[in-house]
Amino acid sequence: MAEDLPVSTTEVQARAAALAAFSAVQSEPVAVVSFASAGHLLVIGEAAIAAEAIARLPVTIDCLVLSPVPVDGTGAAPAARIETTENVTVMRAAVVRVTGHLGAFLVTVKTPAGERNLPEALGDPQRSIDLVLDLTDEPFIGSQILPIGYYAPGGEHAALARAVQEIPGLVGEFEKPQYFRYDPDICAHARSGIVACRRCLDACPAGSISSLGDRITVDSNLCQGVGVCATACPTGAIRYAYPPAVDTLAGIRKALACYRAAGGSRPALLFYADEPPRNLLGHERPRLPGHVIPLAVEEVGSVGMEVWLASLAYGAAHVILLAGSDMPGSCRRELEAQLNFAHALLDGMGYPAGSVRLITADAVPELVTGLEALSSGVEISPASFAALDEKRTVLKLAVEYLFEHAPAPRPLISLPAGAPFGEVWFEASRCTLCLACASQCPGGALLPGGDVPQLSFIEDNCVQCGMCARTCPEDAIGPSPRYLFAREPRQQRRLLKEEAPFLCIRCGKPFATRSVIDRMVVKLRAHPMFQGDALERLRMCEDCRVRDIHDQEEGANPVIHSNKGQTHGG
Repeated sequence: MAEDLPVSTTEVQARAAALAAFSAVQSEPVAVVSFASAGHLLVIGEAAIAAEAIARLPVTIDCLVLSPVPVDGTGAAPAARIETTENVTVMRAAVVRVTGHLGAFLVTVKTPAGERNLPEALGDPQRSIDLVLDLTDEPFIGSQILPIGYYAPGGEHAALARAVQEIPGLVGEFEKPQYFRYDPDICAHARSGIVACRRCLDACPAGSISSLGDRITVDSNLCQGVGVCATACPTGAIRYAYPPAVDTLAGIRKALACYRAAGGSRPALLFYADEPPRNLLGHERPRLPGHVIPLAVEEVGSVGMEVWLASLAYGAAHVILLAGSDMPGSCRRELEAQLNFAHALLDGMGYPAGSVRLITADAVPELVTGLEALSSGVEISPASFAALDEKRTVLKLAVEYLFEHAPAPRPLISLPAGAPFGEVWFEASRCTLCLACASQCPGGALLPGGDVPQLSFIEDNCVQCGMCARTCPEDAIGPSPRYLFAREPRQQRRLLKEEAPFLCIRCGKPFATRSVIDRMVVKLRAHPMFQGDALERLRMCEDCRVRDIHDQEEGANPVIHSNKGQTHGG
C-alpha cells in the first residue's frame, strides 16, 4: 500500500472551509423526466436460460419470454410460436429491434405478415413492456450506457445478480433531472443538409443524441447525464444543466477564495463523480494531502475545458479528473482529446501540461500514486472575472488571464486537430466568391461584403467545425486549428478576397464576380445547350436573359452595352 502523503493541519482546515463554500452554492431546480412502470418484464433469450433467471425474481413480476429465432436464407420470417410453460408465456420469433426505456420499450418482431410490435404479434396490443432482461450474447441495444430498465448481463453472473436484485424495485413512478439544455441557433451540427460537427453524437455513450436535419435532438428518456456532450460541444450549444457549469464555476471560485483565506496554499482540485474511495478523507492510511480539495460533481465527463482552465485562473495549482476504469470509452476518448487541447494551450504559455490531468483509479492506492506524479503546477494570483453561462466566453477569459501571468508565453501556437479555435486556410486563386461558405458558417466567422463581392474572416468566431470546407464547391477553404493569444487581432475582421463585380453585358447591372462568370463559361462552352447566343447569356443578369430570349423569338436585335473597362474571359 502506498505511503501516506504529507498532511498539513492548516491545509486540512483550509480544505474544510473550501468544501463548505463549494457545497453552499445552490443551483436552480431543473425540469424533470418522468417514467412509469407497471413491472411487465420481457426476458429475451433461450427459454431454459430465461426460466432460470425468472425463478430468481419475485412472483409479483409479470414475465414474458421472447426466444429469438433466425430468419432463413431467403429472408423469410418463420411463423411466431407461442407456448406457456409454468405460467410463463414464451414466444419464439425473429427479433428485428429493441428500442425505448423504462416503462416504454418497443420490441419489433418479423412475422410472415411483416414487422409487428411484439404485443400485437402476441395478440395483446394493450400490453406494455416496462423492463427488459436481455440474456443474448449480443444485446439488441448496444449503447455503452444502457437505457434505464434495460439489462444485458452478457453471461456475467455478477451482472445478472445485480439485474435480478434491481428489477423488482423498478415498479412505480420515477423521476430524473433533464440534464441538458440545447440552443439550436448556435449549433454547428449542420446547415442545409450538410453535416459538419458530430462531436456530441460521437461522444454520447447512451445513444441519446441523434441528427434531426440541421440540428440535433436529445432523447431525454435515454440521456443519463454523463455530460460529455457539453464538454465536446465547440460552441456551447448543448450545455449541462444539473448543475450548470456557471454554478460549478461559482462554487469553485468561492471554494478557492475560502481556502486561501484560511491559510491554504497551492490547492489541487480533484473532481470525482461517485462516493470517494474508502478512507479517501478518513484518518486511516492512506489519505489525501491537505491541499487536495475533492469536489463532487454529477459526472466527471460534464466538467469541460472551460472549467479546468478557469479553475487554474481562479488560483488552483492543479485540476485532477478522477475516473474509474468503467468510464465509457467514448467519454474517455473525448476527455483525452479535450485534455490534449488544454495541454497545448498551457504549453504555449509555459505552464506545465500536467497541471490538468486525468487519473484512473478504482482504489485509494492508485489515486495516491497518481497524486504523487503531479507536476509543480500553476501558481498565480487569482483572477476576478465572474462565472458566466457562456462556454467560449469563459474559456477565452481564462486563457487571456493565464496568458497575462504566463511564465513563457508565445504569441501563436498550433492546436491539435479538432480543437475549437483556429483560422482557415484559404486558396484565393480557387475562390470564385460564391460565398457559400459565408452563408453556412454557424459561428459568423466568414462574412460576405454586402454589395461588394468580398469574403472576410473573424478568427475569434471560428469554431473549426469544417462547414466551410464541406460547402465550398472549389475546395478553396478549410479549418486550421491554432490559438492567437492577442485579443485584438483575433477579433479583427480580416479580408480574404475581394473582386470588382461583373456587369451585365446588356443592362450594365452588377450581378456576379468575373471569376464566377469565367468559370461558368469555361465549363459550359462545349455543352450543346450553350452554343452561340446561349453562351453569351451567361454574361447577362437574370432579367436580361429572359428579355434576350424573348427578343430573339420576336426577331428583335438586343441592345448590348459595351461595359467599358470590363473584360470577359472564356
